[in-house]
Amino acid sequence: MKQEQQNVLEYLQSKYHPITVTHYLLETNRYLDAVENPETAGYNDILAYIGQLRGKGYTTDKLLTALLALKQYYHWLIKTGKRKDHPCRYLNLKDKRSKQIQLQDLFSEAELLLLMERKEKYKIIEIKNKVLMSLLIYQGLMTGELCALKVQDINLSEGTVYVKGSGNTNSRTIGLHISQVMLLNKYIHELRPKLLKRKYGNAGSDVLLLNWLGTPETPDIVDNITQSFKHLFPGRKLNPTRIRQSVIANLLKKGKDVRVVQVYMGYKSPDTIEKYKQSNIEQLQSGIDKSHPLR
Repeated sequence: MKQEQQNVLEYLQSKYHPITVTHYLLETNRYLDAVENPETAGYNDILAYIGQLRGKGYTTDKLLTALLALKQYYHWLIKTGKRKDHPCRYLNLKDKRSKQIQLQDLFSEAELLLLMERKEKYKIIEIKNKVLMSLLIYQGLMTGELCALKVQDINLSEGTVYVKGSGNTNSRTIGLHISQVMLLNKYIHELRPKLLKRKYGNAGSDVLLLNWLGTPETPDIVDNITQSFKHLFPGRKLNPTRIRQSVIANLLKKGKDVRVVQVYMGYKSPDTIEKYKQSNIEQLQSGIDKSHPLR
């Protein structure tokens, strides 16, 4: 491995989960091999490179990973004094993802619970990942909400979690499942202190979820951890957004009122929840059309 690539690897390892490091390093190396002078490349050069990847059939998700990798590469150049400006700091993709909710692609409660059963090599990571996954499958948190949780947001005596609001969501206090209370108690009081003592741990940190290095989990790490369960559902898309959509759909299937689900999920308007009911109606109509005796 070239020295520059080795240095980039070490930089990424100090910030991200090993799975994320692998993806970012792969895309960074592709970029370094494809661009003649990557250290001095400008905005238009990077835009052209992204265009090349799009021409090669990169999906929106893969394009996003490539762009995030390049952003970290230039952050590293700035940190090491090799460059003063960041050429793609504010570059964002305009590729559109489909917003239509496909209820048939969502996961049942039983399927979501399978995400709690994987064994990890190290107990400390197994418990942490169970806590992380439980907050996705029981509370339907978004990755940003999950990563923003503080230890003080967990009230074990009352069995609740406080979720801070954002530009798109309201703050809310949600009840914890009884199994979560036990998991969180063990994680917060026994295992999290050990993570704080890891190489990059910060004893003063109050962030709830920490990775193997002792640093806070990030949305891309959460996404990669979630996707590492994809083998359980071959051919189906699995990510935090799909899990959140499944939680909403499952609550509605139980007969929960739209307004109740809206508050539970933190949405400022019931319109988002109504889309699930509309999608369900369209699915039923499609099924009726297909089975109509005159069709």
